Amino acid sequence: MIREVLSQLWFRNRLGLASRLRIPFYRLLGLQVGPACRMERVRLRRPSQIAIGRGNAFSDGCWLWPADTAYSGIRIRIGDYNYFNRDVMIDACGSIEIGDHNMFGPGVYLTDSNHRLDASAWITSSGMEVGRLVIGNGCWIGAGAILLKDVVLGDRCVVGAGAVVTRSFPPGSVVAGVPARLIRTRL
Repeated sequence: MIREVLSQLWFRNRLGLASRLRIPFYRLLGLQVGPACRMERVRLRRPSQIAIGRGNAFSDGCWLWPADTAYSGIRIRIGDYNYFNRDVMIDACGSIEIGDHNMFGPGVYLTDSNHRLDASAWITSSGMEVGRLVIGNGCWIGAGAILLKDVVLGDRCVVGAGAVVTRSFPPGSVVAGVPARLIRTRL
């Protein structure tokens, strides 16, 4: 009993306190974040380009990473009551929109852009092809999945662990594989 109480105080409450201190600091830097959010050791840049709704949880090692350029709008928009497991990276050059009540497994990578391959230039000079990524409501994204630019996932989709999603899927789709393909429909 005493071990459980001490463990709870040390591991959970300590991280909760750090989160409660971290969020007001991020707000000062321009982050729009709703109430009842938890952010454990989250890395972010350009906080004024990020809007987060209420009740979201970001586990240890998550990255909210808008392009490091001046921009007057929101590049990452996250709805309400989402759970982001360890090491989720949201990498936005254009626009990434995430709905409500989604779950993201550990190591998920979300991006809205690809490197261009110009024949007459080095890869470092070729620039980016920028698009957008939209994830609906009530989706479950499995561990290690990768969602690429110009993908729209409808509500209640399931993406299998390790899948690479290169195209859009309608609501209720269960997808898996590299590249991801429709396995079945849940609705």
